[in-house]
Amino acid sequence: MIRDTMLDCIGNTPLVRLKLDSCCKGNVYGKLELQNPFGMKDRVAKHIILEAKRRGELLDGAPIIESSSGTLACGVALVGTYLGHEVHIVTDPRIDSITLAKLTSLGCHVHVVDKMSAQGWQSARLERLQQMLQEMPSAFWPRQYENPDNPNAYIQCAEEIVADIPQVDILIGSVGSGGSLCGTAKALKQYHPNLKVVAVDAVGSVIFGQPDRPKRLQGGLGNSLIAKNVQHALVDEVHWLNDEEAFAATLQLAKEQQIFAGNSSGSVYAVARYISQQVKESVNIVAILPDRGDRYAHNIYHSAYHQEKGIHNLVLPREPQRVSNQTTVEHWSYAEMKGVFEHV
Repeated sequence: MIRDTMLDCIGNTPLVRLKLDSCCKGNVYGKLELQNPFGMKDRVAKHIILEAKRRGELLDGAPIIESSSGTLACGVALVGTYLGHEVHIVTDPRIDSITLAKLTSLGCHVHVVDKMSAQGWQSARLERLQQMLQEMPSAFWPRQYENPDNPNAYIQCAEEIVADIPQVDILIGSVGSGGSLCGTAKALKQYHPNLKVVAVDAVGSVIFGQPDRPKRLQGGLGNSLIAKNVQHALVDEVHWLNDEEAFAATLQLAKEQQIFAGNSSGSVYAVARYISQQVKESVNIVAILPDRGDRYAHNIYHSAYHQEKGIHNLVLPREPQRVSNQTTVEHWSYAEMKGVFEHV
């Protein structure tokens, strides 16, 4: 199929039915957002930048500055440089060599902060970004954490899902900036008002009330701050997985489903597989799989890294522990969240 531009290659990702064992009853479909040119957040970059140009917030030739350590950086690089903008990415030492190579090959300027601030790496990056905005007053900042065009970018994703299957009962997705799960869920609820929304987070992420652990190893989900685009009221249930469990689930996703992905996808897979065991055969579950595995080749898929970090016994429990929403979790756990965070 011929596309006129690289921007036209963003979206319309496959929805694949996962092959699960006999313990699983519900139907699980993986939305392969990882098959966008660089990953799921290509959608965000495209929508935010095109909308900013349409509104006149981003002038022709003006620089774009964004804070990211992963897939959004690549999406902004793809869209921004294609449209003729100078792109600056503010990141931190956790950036992997593959992502760095992608960014520099596209001509991006990469700025790496050297230490955490009081609220971890994200706040350190945002402080540096603010300095750069003062130095480049004409620059456009996509503001992925608070820009409503982030979740709005997933209206198309929801429409693609609806076009592929007639009924969606449960939506499962990871949460970082809040855009993908909340944006897709809100749009899907226009078609399926009784949709159950399940969020997947990392142990040590503050998004759903847990204490912060800035040194957690997982990337792509979780946060040391609560982004404004996280719409807590949409979420019915949240699952937390620790680093070891997320890595184990990711390896299982590759082995069992032949999907080479990152830990966000792996964690979502583990939760979807578990939930499919608890429901009826008629239930359709959509699991958003956002990230490819290439940037994780030297950690999740590398045994020496496991040994170095003391997680060489990669074990995923058969099922999570149910806890109250005020419990501090250490291992795979879940809690009912409907109504808990409506004041946030």
